[in-house]
Amino acid sequence: MLLVQRSSLTAAGSPTRLATVVFLCRNYYSHAIPLREEALSKGTQSQLEYPTPDSRYHELVDSGYLRKDDHQDQIVSKLQGLHDRIARYNPPPVPPPASLKPKSLFSRLFATSGPPTPSRSQLNGLYLYGTVGTGKTMLMDLFYDTLPPSAASLGKRRVHFHAFMIDVHKRVHQKRVEHGWEGVEDVIAPVARDLAEEARILCFDEFQVTDIVDAMILRRLLECLLQYGVVSVMTSNRHPDDLYKNGIQRTSFLPAIDLIKRRFDVTDLNSHTDYRKIPHALAKVYFDPINYENKQALEDIWDTLTSHTKIKRNDTLNVWGHKLRIPESTSTGIARFTFDDLCGRPLGAADYIEITHKYNTVFVTDVPKLTLNQKDKARRFITLIDACYENHTRLFVLSEVPIHLIFSDDPSSLKDKPITDHMRSTMDDLGLTDDIVGSSSIFSGDEEVFAFARACSRLIQMGTKEWVEAVVRG
Repeated sequence: MLLVQRSSLTAAGSPTRLATVVFLCRNYYSHAIPLREEALSKGTQSQLEYPTPDSRYHELVDSGYLRKDDHQDQIVSKLQGLHDRIARYNPPPVPPPASLKPKSLFSRLFATSGPPTPSRSQLNGLYLYGTVGTGKTMLMDLFYDTLPPSAASLGKRRVHFHAFMIDVHKRVHQKRVEHGWEGVEDVIAPVARDLAEEARILCFDEFQVTDIVDAMILRRLLECLLQYGVVSVMTSNRHPDDLYKNGIQRTSFLPAIDLIKRRFDVTDLNSHTDYRKIPHALAKVYFDPINYENKQALEDIWDTLTSHTKIKRNDTLNVWGHKLRIPESTSTGIARFTFDDLCGRPLGAADYIEITHKYNTVFVTDVPKLTLNQKDKARRFITLIDACYENHTRLFVLSEVPIHLIFSDDPSSLKDKPITDHMRSTMDDLGLTDDIVGSSSIFSGDEEVFAFARACSRLIQMGTKEWVEAVVRG
């Protein structure tokens, strides 16, 4: 994972850049050289067989893939410490299913509800938080890819938090249908048991809480997972104290926050370096404005990628019991949509995750400038960007405006709508300026401003030559 990025994109690409992308597109379907072999080419045989977070990090620094950073070096030391403890970890046994039957109404009414007492054999997790560009994804990659061999027998899982919660909701629904359980609380312990049996090491990207249902599930779920010996590493934009801030019935979620602070090493990733703003050459994947030149350039890339395969029209993808229409696609994992196909309809995270699992390359055309009356479309586009980024799906975009102007209000709607002090503070925390946000963000809540900033940053990073090459290498 490379944390390199430019702060802006030019509107038009040179023929050299277009040729570079076409070359990379062709290369995508040929043999790939793993990044690991190149980054560790100078390492010893033992390091190649059993890399650690510390050895991998310093090899990446020595090879020039990462920049030396003292603050990040300290974070890697924490990852190394957890790595070593996992190598010696002997978790408590997962309880049998029969012991997790829901309690009677009488038992629930008179039961005490204190936090579970951890056994001496259980390990504390790691909670890494920081703003955009602080290296969260790279550090998670570093940790997960270098887990000790013993982790295979324990079971390990790396998942974006969006996808994890979709999975949890599916499991909750299935348990309720199978056993006729009514209350959500009744179902959480058996669901947590199944998750623990599958993986004792869980790595969550982009941990966040945005609605009351997730908040209520997570409170009990985290307790059970920890009780069953699951070790978790989480990345988030926020300190635990700021999770689900101003959310409905937030007081009911406070015990979960206390649990995270007690059982996780809460670590601030923020330093003075934004790794994604280190200038590097760009691969042309984002085209604006919508004119003949850019349409033709994007069509040339599409033709190159699909020249040796048949294009299917109006194929369908089954997602949670409904059919999602795919206007154009190939058996080699390439699909093309208009913006309205993906964001003009009531689709959700599950739809976009399924698309990025099915297709390794996605084209999205006719992306407009999104204004105040298009909030729903903007949120869907952000979710699509996140899904593509997390699943390493290449995204080619043809847009009406440059990246930093996609999510902005129509200036005529802002005459009586100044940016609030609270929003200004959030922008300062993220390192955003009025030019980046546009005249004003079309979003109002803190979580949405974070999501907006992340989407802009990720779109820019996905346009770097290094990111495209990393995806090509697998």
